[in-house]
Amino acid sequence: MRPTTFEPTAFAFAVRAESLVVNAGRRRAVDGLDLALGTGVHGLLGPNGAGKTTLMRALSTVSRPGGGALELLGVPMSPDADLAVVRRRLGYLPQHFGFHPRFTVRELVEYFAWLKEVPSQRIGPAAQRAIERVGLADRAGDKMKTLSGGMVRRVGMAQAIVNDPDLLLLDEPTTGLDPEQRVSFRELLRDLGSDACVLVSTHLVEDVAASCEDVVLMESGRSVFAGSLDGLLAADPGASSGTVGDSAVERAYTALLRSARATGEGA
Repeated sequence: MRPTTFEPTAFAFAVRAESLVVNAGRRRAVDGLDLALGTGVHGLLGPNGAGKTTLMRALSTVSRPGGGALELLGVPMSPDADLAVVRRRLGYLPQHFGFHPRFTVRELVEYFAWLKEVPSQRIGPAAQRAIERVGLADRAGDKMKTLSGGMVRRVGMAQAIVNDPDLLLLDEPTTGLDPEQRVSFRELLRDLGSDACVLVSTHLVEDVAASCEDVVLMESGRSVFAGSLDGLLAADPGASSGTVGDSAVERAYTALLRSARATGEGA
């Protein structure tokens, strides 16, 4: 079991959204989305422009909902919500992870631990554990500017998990990772999902198939499918029609997207 830093609040779902609307500039990027996620590893799939990153920004409290209802870790995201209560128990790896190039790996992860209000006596051990979990213990003293793109991504993962979050949001986390690192990452995901809610946003279907228990498929800001991977395969309307794809999951993904575009409807 992971150590508990903050007293948890009882909640049925780590994420609960009803008719959620989130705007990206003048565009409605998330349009009436219903979502309920508990403990485990969940995949968020969809093509570029489907609204995945905008949704992740809302779930991470970076963006405010433009309509509907959103509850995170039992806290309703109302205009007067105390976001700090949620952010202490949240981990977020954005699609584009910024960092100070002169920081060492350890300094950067410790800095994020401080931002997340990890108790001072636990910051050092928590940072070391996070760095070890992403396989960078031997680079902990290296400057960020000396790291490869894949290593930077792993540091981003370390900062996301340094506070042992109850809700972990990962936007395109395997970008820049080589095949061996992606296998290790999937193992880490399964470990993290044993007692936390982990949401992985990606366009790489194989990552979801290998590590996620269920999936939400988005198209044009709406949910096309939400359920188990077996359910995704069973819901494939084009299973016998020669839909393109190198695996059954890819073929189901493609078929459902094409069906949704043809009907202009979301789930």
